[in-house]
Amino acid sequence: MSTMTLTPAPSTTVRLTRRGRLVVLALGLLLVALVGVVLAGGSMATSESGPTPATEMITVGTGDTLWAIAAERAEAGDVREVIERIQRLNSLDGGLVVTGQRLVVPAG
Repeated sequence: MSTMTLTPAPSTTVRLTRRGRLVVLALGLLLVALVGVVLAGGSMATSESGPTPATEMITVGTGDTLWAIAAERAEAGDVREVIERIQRLNSLDGGLVVTGQRLVVPAG
């Protein structure tokens, strides 16, 4: 009977040095940045504005409030949203309007 000697299989463990780990990290970050650029490439802003929403000019009457004016134009929507839109259209800081003041409002 013969005796057979088994030799251990060679080790396949890979050990990275500090420099190797930095290279792997840098490549990973580069890959993430590249994917971000590719995905963001489909979104572009243009200098062209969208369609102009329909508006009309009104004159504030006696006893009118911004809430009442907005409520007339809020087609089953939130009156506060219409108030904010009127404020943006007229560069108003608050909700105070005075008799005789001309306002641009959404067409209703």
